[in-house]
Amino acid sequence: MEFIRACEEIAESVTDAVADLTGVPAGGDAVKMGADGTPTKRIDQVAEDAVIAYLREDPLCRTLVSEEAGVVGMDGEAGTIYLDPIDGTYNAVIGIPFYALSIAYAHDGILQKGYVRNLATGETFSAVRGMGAFLDGEPIRVSRTCLLEESAMSVYGRRFDPAPVLHLGRKLRRWRLFGASALELCYVGAGRIDGFIDFRGTLRVTDAAAGIVVCEEAGGRATGLEGGSLRFGEDVTTGYCLVATNSVIHNKVIEYLR
Repeated sequence: MEFIRACEEIAESVTDAVADLTGVPAGGDAVKMGADGTPTKRIDQVAEDAVIAYLREDPLCRTLVSEEAGVVGMDGEAGTIYLDPIDGTYNAVIGIPFYALSIAYAHDGILQKGYVRNLATGETFSAVRGMGAFLDGEPIRVSRTCLLEESAMSVYGRRFDPAPVLHLGRKLRRWRLFGASALELCYVGAGRIDGFIDFRGTLRVTDAAAGIVVCEEAGGRATGLEGGSLRFGEDVTTGYCLVATNSVIHNKVIEYLR
């Protein structure tokens, strides 16, 4: 498919562009203030430049929404691409092999396609609405875990304060914090973890859009903290909270969070 093929080419371009900036302090140098209101690191800027250069030559959308550049007009016929050039920047700079390129496509405000590649390992997750989710071309499915007492979840709190989630935390078997939201959503889709919860209120559409498509197409469910539908805008300064699970335990998680 055109979108997935293009994302593969973009991923190769980004991998080459940031090769000398991963695992070295220079990659973490702040080069400007990003559209999301946080400092843009050198590795983020280089990765974003590579993606924008590709989309200028092969426009896949009318509008690009990126964490660093903000809203950028493109020459495509329709649709919006949500881009996080490096999700998990700290991991990339410090040398932890868990950071990703995240690209999602939406039409008329509805997320349709998602692509997430772990730039350190090459593992690639992709999904198109109605066609399932895949890891390196093979179908994936969420876990069948039905008890919180047997579940493993990635849980993010404000400044890692566990107090708001303590009631739920006492029920979980394992907590994990990986540091790259797009990949963690894909891990839910692949059944590697049973849920991903972020109640910091800082999760941006660019962080989560592609991972949500993968998670949902693999049978998972993604909502707000109260269980309602998520409606993302194009403002990258707006932060959100998110609960994503294998669907089976979703209502139980929402109940404990309340």
